[in-house]
Amino acid sequence: MGAVLSCLGAAAAPRPARAAPGAGGRAGLRARPARRQGASVATLLIVHHTPSPNCQALLEAVVSGAGADGIEGVDVVRRPALAATAGDVLAADAYLLGTPANLGYMSGALKHFFDQVYYPCLDATRGRPFGVYVHGGNDVTGALRAIDAVTTGLGWRRAAEAVAVTGEPDRADLERCWELGAVLAAGLVG
Repeated sequence: MGAVLSCLGAAAAPRPARAAPGAGGRAGLRARPARRQGASVATLLIVHHTPSPNCQALLEAVVSGAGADGIEGVDVVRRPALAATAGDVLAADAYLLGTPANLGYMSGALKHFFDQVYYPCLDATRGRPFGVYVHGGNDVTGALRAIDAVTTGLGWRRAAEAVAVTGEPDRADLERCWELGAVLAAGLVG
């Protein structure tokens, strides 16, 4: 998180506890992705399935990081996984995915999202950056493996380390989610 904070300045200290829903983030991107032709503002699309208070806390931290002070020129768009469309994906410059781990897999809602957008977005979104956070009761490896398989097929590139949280999120987990949001958003500017 130190690299992100130094890039954003002291005013961007993490505020992971209960941020207002709706902002975006950035964390450890290698190269700035090209903006869609004609776009004056980059778009970070957060696609999430948030059925529990634990998942809600992680989402709020991600949103807070994406909207951190010092990150300008990024429109953060949040969509529940069951409402996100191929149009949302095509209009975005980067993606942040959030899901619970259900029975060793991503949620059915996130799987439905991928099923709906895979072919319509396959060629047009290759190379775009993404990040992911997953919450589970005790193990999230199967969910992360499934998400890696689908995003590899789409040709998306992981722009930050996945945030895997088991049990009730603690301050460190919320800070990692804040940083994930901040890294993805900041990677779209500058």
